[in-house]
Amino acid sequence: MEVGLTLPLAPGHSRELFLEWCRRIDDGPFSSLCQGERVAYPSLDLMTALAAAATVTDRVRLIATVVVLPAHQTIPLAKQAATIDVLSTGRLTLGVGVGGRPEDYAAFDIPFLRRHQRLDEQIAVLKRVWSGEAPAEGVGPVGPTPLQPGGPPILAGAMGPKALARAAQWADGVNGFELAPGREPMDRYFRAAESAWAEAGRSSPPRLTTSAWFALGADGEERLRAYARKYLAFMGDEMAEGAAAMVRLDSGDTVRAALDEAAEAGCDEFMLVPTITDPTELDRVVEVVSAWRS
Repeated sequence: MEVGLTLPLAPGHSRELFLEWCRRIDDGPFSSLCQGERVAYPSLDLMTALAAAATVTDRVRLIATVVVLPAHQTIPLAKQAATIDVLSTGRLTLGVGVGGRPEDYAAFDIPFLRRHQRLDEQIAVLKRVWSGEAPAEGVGPVGPTPLQPGGPPILAGAMGPKALARAAQWADGVNGFELAPGREPMDRYFRAAESAWAEAGRSSPPRLTTSAWFALGADGEERLRAYARKYLAFMGDEMAEGAAAMVRLDSGDTVRAALDEAAEAGCDEFMLVPTITDPTELDRVVEVVSAWRS
């Protein structure tokens, strides 16, 4: 099983910190550098961050985990993704989903309704644009041409049965998220994805990936729960508090146990999501993942 590391979706960004995280992820025991998306939140823009990362990394895959695609205009995003694929020499994987925060759609002045249907329609447009088709009559093709034939692989941030059935029509795999990653929930999720792919008549199984927050160090438990409460505040205080009580990757032992359980469940890649920008967290997670690999 591969292990990816997400750039922090936390306050405190700077050019120097961004470069340090990118370069050390590329030099470290990680298979991918990932970037998540929040709009109404103090995080870096997903596509801009991946474009910047493409120019300062050489080895790791760059994974969007995930673009809230129906909140975006399709053609500009198709061009951005193709550009990142070229700048990264064909290392982009595009995770897409519908999100669950109306405020992110409102920030872009995009309707929240019909987001699932729009996602299906947008995927078809992305693939046509990447194949060189003109987006409209009398308009030339939108380049550049991605280096990966057919465009970057697509992961679906789909969780429930209906979303997985839709994703099985067009995605190359899934990218889930676990508050409390364990063998049982990950096994259920991955087997549901495989069943959806089989029912859709797909000839190849889905790539199985998932993510989870972590916090290491002496204050790991407290910091992890505080981060979860703040990140999930849009759900309301009671639900955010309940979710924060579930998170558990707050030590090297719990991270290693989660990696073991993910591998046992058939996970292809597990993405660790940090909760601070402090590069000392990089020291700790590199040590934990290196030890797990050995």
